[in-house]
Amino acid sequence: MQRIIAKHKKQNLKSIVRGAYDLQKLRIQTGLRIVCNFKSKLGLEPSAKEEELDKDGQEILTALRIAYEKITDGVVRVTPKSIANKGQGIISDFAEYSLVRGYMRLHEEENALLRGSSCALAKTLNDFPIWTEFLVDVRGIGPAMAGVLISEIDIEKARYPSSLWAYAGLDVAKDGMGRSKKKEHLVDSSYTAKDGTIKMKRGISFNPFLKSKLIGVLATSFVRAGDNPYREIYDDYKNRLENNPKHEEKSKGHRHNMALRYMIKRFLVDLHKTWRALEGLSVSEEYSVAKLGIKHKVA
Repeated sequence: MQRIIAKHKKQNLKSIVRGAYDLQKLRIQTGLRIVCNFKSKLGLEPSAKEEELDKDGQEILTALRIAYEKITDGVVRVTPKSIANKGQGIISDFAEYSLVRGYMRLHEEENALLRGSSCALAKTLNDFPIWTEFLVDVRGIGPAMAGVLISEIDIEKARYPSSLWAYAGLDVAKDGMGRSKKKEHLVDSSYTAKDGTIKMKRGISFNPFLKSKLIGVLATSFVRAGDNPYREIYDDYKNRLENNPKHEEKSKGHRHNMALRYMIKRFLVDLHKTWRALEGLSVSEEYSVAKLGIKHKVA
């Protein structure tokens, strides 16, 4: 019964986390449309960048948000006529107001799930010992990242630290390169078709959502957090790369990415050890320590 309850709680957590990031993606897309619309209004060429809002886009949205709040606070019932009478210049018609209102509502829903001590995520995380006993004290990790880690990882299945590396796409492929979505890194796996037959397909071997959050968000957060053990691991490893003739031909960016990847792998070793122990599961040393006798810096 306890396992069923724990599984249900984890599914609830995953629904909150994935739902929040779906909202975030939609909010960013909406923000891009608003910025492009505003630039067009000014006779400017809209930015072609689609991944994220640039600095100019952020400044435009900030100005639009202020104008939106002034209009909303000053007009009890916002209508096309009231916008014409009360518009603040930057928002000059009801269509523009409606676009910004949609963006603001997405932002509010996202915050209700992810941000603040009273958000749905913060309340749910308290049911997980790995949060209350470990992650909450790791500088650079907040509720949002903790939610990703706990909801995406099945620590019972991750028998070894290398199991976590492989699941997160941080293992090494057969060609000796870091795992990626390249054709040569795809693997064969079986699945059950609708007719019940077993078929084979080629695809990635890792969780792309988890990898993107670990490398794209957590790694940067650790580095920016300053005085913390994982930043120290990053600095030490990067220094080793920069002073090793074997890596002198690599670009600065390449060495930076290698150090980020190494740092996250060290964090996952700590996470694996602590989490498995909290769950009463066996804890195995990583291969390089158990078989090769290599000693890594402990965070």
